Amino acid sequence: MTRFANFCAGPASMPTAVLERAQAEMLDWQGLGTSVMEISHRSTDYIEVAQKAEANLRKLMGISDEYAVLFLQGGATLQFSAIPLNLMNGGVADYLETGTWSNKAYKEAKRYEALGLGQVNLVAAGSQTQFSDIPDPSTWQLTKGASYFHYCPNETIHGVQMFDVPKVDTPIVADMSSCILSEPISVDKFGLIYAGAQKNIGPAGLTLVIIRKDLLEQASEWCPMVMNYNNQHTNDSMLNTPSTYAWYLSGLVFEWLLEQGGVEAIAKVNHTKAKTLYAAIDGSDFYHNTVNPNHRSIMNVPFHLADNSLDKRFLEESKKAGLLNLKGHRAVGGMRASIYNAITLEQVQALAAFMAEFERRYG
Repeated sequence: MTRFANFCAGPASMPTAVLERAQAEMLDWQGLGTSVMEISHRSTDYIEVAQKAEANLRKLMGISDEYAVLFLQGGATLQFSAIPLNLMNGGVADYLETGTWSNKAYKEAKRYEALGLGQVNLVAAGSQTQFSDIPDPSTWQLTKGASYFHYCPNETIHGVQMFDVPKVDTPIVADMSSCILSEPISVDKFGLIYAGAQKNIGPAGLTLVIIRKDLLEQASEWCPMVMNYNNQHTNDSMLNTPSTYAWYLSGLVFEWLLEQGGVEAIAKVNHTKAKTLYAAIDGSDFYHNTVNPNHRSIMNVPFHLADNSLDKRFLEESKKAGLLNLKGHRAVGGMRASIYNAITLEQVQALAAFMAEFERRYG
């Protein structure tokens, strides 16, 4: 069997060792004669899986007991609604727009003004620079005493990343779907962190929410039962049947990360991968990336060919070379390599070598 290099933005590549372990355990998990996805989420065996996954995530990220960790469903997109329903509490919510996903979160929150949940304020719009940079903090129109400040540290489509945590005097809510576990962060700087699993954690179907416990009990009466963070916390994320197999696989990924040396170790590899790929782009007139170098993503690297008539050929030949899913998002075109934790340095080096050879033949 051949495993190709899968640069898909999500659902994304998972560590081969994790998939091999899951394959070995598929039909007979821990000698029970059944798959882990076939046992009750209320059983002692599965509760041990869930508790171990949470404990390992807390270890990887340094999450204190002041925070609840929820394993939910609905993807990060459902949290665009859950966050204002749980946190706006009649106040003003500040939103920073740096790309497509933070824009969608802002628009969804804006809908809840009509219900009287509060007001939504756009702090700054990165669309003014076509999402090639982060708006200068000195231009942000912040609300004093805001209920929360929402932003997306890493925007997958345009490849823009904020490496510094915003300095605001209000609970910070961060959509870390595409950068969680890619490098160390100080969880205690945030009020809430959420992330869809399908990029750096596990398969699609699971969403992590890490929330400071003092923010749990202020949900609106309009908040649906399963979207109420306090309900989920008091029921150990099992208010209804959770995504059991995705939770199990995510736990295996957490174990794999610890075996690699943790987030600190994987971050060094990630920065080397990004440096390798950006060097291949910047060292050529054949490829280009439009993002401010100070805010280039280390997870999602978009680039364009100088002659876009070669795009189709590039994709066809890269696929034949075992380099998959390099087509850029339809909103921006070009190419995009998503180099999440499971992508190895050797795979990124293979991509850089292919790019150099492609330029030699067609440049």
